[in-house]
Amino acid sequence: MRSVLMVAEKPSLAQAIAKILSKGNCTSRKGLNGACSVHEYTGIFQGQTVHFKMTSVCGHVMSLDFIGKYNNWDKVDPAELFSKAPTEKKEANPKLNMVKFLQVEARGSDCVVLWLDCDKEGENICFEVLDAIQPVMNKGSARSVYRAKFSSITDTDIWNAMNRLGEPNHNEALSVDARQELDLRIGCAFTRFQTKYFQGKYGNLDSSLISFGPCQTPTLGFCVERHDKIQSFKPETYWVIQAKVNHDLRKESPLTLDWNRVRVFDREVGQMFVNLAKTSRDAQVELVSKKEKTKQRPQALNTVEMLRVASSALGMGPQHTMQIAERLYTQGYISYPRTETTHYPANFDLKGTLKQQTNNPFWVEEVKALLSTGINQPRKGTDAGDHPPITPMCAATEAELGSDGWRLYEYITRHFIATVSQDCKYLQTTIEFSIGTEAFSCSGRTLISPGYTTVMPWQGIPLEESIPVCERGDTFSVDEIKLIEKQTSPPDYLTEAELITLMEKHGIGTDASIPVHINNICQRNYVTVESGRKLKPTNLGIVLVHGYYKIDAELVLPTIRSAVEKQLNLIAQGKANYHQVLQHALDIFKRKFHYFVDSITNMDELMEVSFSPIAATGKPLSRCGKCHRFMKYIQAKPSRLHCSHCDETYSLPQNGAIKLYKELRCPLDDFELVLWTSGARGKSYPLCPYCFSNPPFRDMKKGMGCNECTHPSCQHSLNSLGIGQCVECDSGVLVLDPTSGPKWRMACNKCNVVVHFFEHAHKVQVAQESCDVCDASLVAVDFNKTRTPLPASETQHTGCVFCDPVFQDLVELKHATMRHSMYRGGGGRRGGRGRGRGRRGNAKKPKDKMAALAAYFV
Repeated sequence: MRSVLMVAEKPSLAQAIAKILSKGNCTSRKGLNGACSVHEYTGIFQGQTVHFKMTSVCGHVMSLDFIGKYNNWDKVDPAELFSKAPTEKKEANPKLNMVKFLQVEARGSDCVVLWLDCDKEGENICFEVLDAIQPVMNKGSARSVYRAKFSSITDTDIWNAMNRLGEPNHNEALSVDARQELDLRIGCAFTRFQTKYFQGKYGNLDSSLISFGPCQTPTLGFCVERHDKIQSFKPETYWVIQAKVNHDLRKESPLTLDWNRVRVFDREVGQMFVNLAKTSRDAQVELVSKKEKTKQRPQALNTVEMLRVASSALGMGPQHTMQIAERLYTQGYISYPRTETTHYPANFDLKGTLKQQTNNPFWVEEVKALLSTGINQPRKGTDAGDHPPITPMCAATEAELGSDGWRLYEYITRHFIATVSQDCKYLQTTIEFSIGTEAFSCSGRTLISPGYTTVMPWQGIPLEESIPVCERGDTFSVDEIKLIEKQTSPPDYLTEAELITLMEKHGIGTDASIPVHINNICQRNYVTVESGRKLKPTNLGIVLVHGYYKIDAELVLPTIRSAVEKQLNLIAQGKANYHQVLQHALDIFKRKFHYFVDSITNMDELMEVSFSPIAATGKPLSRCGKCHRFMKYIQAKPSRLHCSHCDETYSLPQNGAIKLYKELRCPLDDFELVLWTSGARGKSYPLCPYCFSNPPFRDMKKGMGCNECTHPSCQHSLNSLGIGQCVECDSGVLVLDPTSGPKWRMACNKCNVVVHFFEHAHKVQVAQESCDVCDASLVAVDFNKTRTPLPASETQHTGCVFCDPVFQDLVELKHATMRHSMYRGGGGRRGGRGRGRGRRGNAKKPKDKMAALAAYFV
């Protein structure tokens, strides 16, 4: 029997598609990586009975990066990254072992059906999957690769895709490769240079990375441009005439009129017009006009409009919105959420989609009315040739979707119902008045037919004060006429919705990447999100953009990136050569980079005004090992130590607190040790600031603390405090935290596992001896007489925390917050081992204690 492998983009999609195609008759099992499942069944493929195997990836299988030595910021000139530095494809998440998993499942398969998302990124992942599996598939079939095109997880759409299989689009995949390489080379070159240049000079930038991105930077530019308009705005005083009139016969509330001249900027001129109007005590009706107007129903929903509305109306950021939309899609509630199309294809089942919403109490009346009177054809929109507009695919309730999921689903559904509803119609009445020589008017709207606004009430015609019924020649008495002083006001900061509109207009990013770029400028501390989802640039964001303008405006203007996006689209359409487009864009940015480096002092002049020199920042903390003077601890991101006497800066671990460690010194360089801690319930370890940035031994890397130091005799090193191999990860060692008493603990020096033990012990030390069973270091524990949990009220005991039955109830695995799903199940019995103690290099498996702890935790 032939074997057919099918691959989806996410595990949940694979499960849903397999359930539909197998009609629920499939068996499921976990794959070897623990993250992806495999669903198997027997069915018909191209007229033959075959064995189907449906599985998935978890997004991109591979990612682009420079080869190892070019990732060293200190040894590589950023200019080399434009052409000299070779790139390679690496597994996007090595812990998932995705390539090995795919090859195991594909071995012996005759053909593959690719169910990746139907966009350019999906096409790119198709070829990543093929590169992994084709070497192990059976050879000989005339055609072995098929591509399924679908827009929603419904029975109809999935079966239609299965019956109309095509081929993956190589050109679209190449366009993604080109974008990845451009963003990598350009972004890394500029980011490395400006990060090293400015973080070495200023201490309060409060950003761990001063990044540049071909899309990210123009996105920031829009925000700063609006900020500059606000700052440079000078309010002007102007005057308007307000008149209130009343119809003598009806004694109604006064009617406020608008002055036809609108406003004047000279008070004396305004007063002159008031005086002219006051010559008459009556307001004469000159004209009454009535006109029926239409408020058009919305076009079908695409990604950009969904993001705009979610931000402005629902208060949800673009990144969060896309995460929710993708979840709704994979669960089958909406169609594919990444689309530029606002036009339904002729064969789209609008009526069938609408019928699914007949039981929801929120819009049941509107839906039933539409089905009985007949739906209105949606407005003609734009067909971008990708996916149908975002549409609800089945009924749902808030209990099923959760709060934010329901709010987004509700909007999508209401929008869809509105697209097949009638337009809103209203009557606009305008009355023209003359008071003396001045002309005034008032207008009002009266609803004729609400149309689509019954289901989108926030767009309805608001209830207004009724306009009096009158005819030409009628007179109204003037109750009041006066001159009012006002001032022009500056624009407000850009909202996310407005920024999305600008990005779409100027071709910055795609419908899928726009949320990522906006999120990036927030994460980098270039802008902050204020109330109303307004984006306010920080000092750092403002100075960067102004600096780019001083050096090379094209680095921040949207023009050059928009032109590159057009070239990438030509690659996707097969109209441009991948290598030529890539080389041309890199040549342009390489020249710009060299000019930027030569002109960096222009930006530095702006930095000097806004930020403090590194020597004037921070508070004294620990002594330098070279000059023995105090170094200053700079808390602003990235936190670091700076010696102003030596003019040296030393990196520190991030995302935690730093304090002096008992005034103890490193035996290698005489620097005072500092203690990094992630909090009372987290882990902590000492480190030498010099060794942290300059590894003293060959088997150490930058960024290692004392808990990973291989010094043979230092009392703070791994050799002195290491106990045994981590029970969760493969490479970590559990190291005693000597500062943790009386709530003693040992923590993994690689992952976030923390093991609490021997609470209230007076002293805990790592012994020189090792366990005969598992080779872990023995631990010597000393309790107070009044609080000892040891048998027979003993106060001292030395044993193995893994194997010794005396310690069995005194050890507790507390948490492993960064544990990956691939380790779950069956992986708990990994042994402990000592470090640097001769024969302990090859660890044995411990007995039941820690294995049981690991199994219990899992």
